[in-house]
Amino acid sequence: MVLGFSIALIVFSLLLMLLVLMHKGKGGGLSDMFGGGMQSSVGGSSVAERNLDRITLVIGLLWLASIIVLGILMKTNS
Repeated sequence: MVLGFSIALIVFSLLLMLLVLMHKGKGGGLSDMFGGGMQSSVGGSSVAERNLDRITLVIGLLWLASIIVLGILMKTNS
């Protein structure tokens, strides 16, 4: 059981990193330094941004839940 949640945590962590990096920079941060501040006319639609926000939020909540469950499982096993 612990192994399954550990694998899920790794998968959710990688997905969360990928999704956060896919977000468009809002300006004023490190994204400007690496070229994220340049506005492009080919940018994604607002619907795509909202869907990306929702997916990121769901994966983040699953990531948090897997951390909590893994902590509970490890505490009860010891």
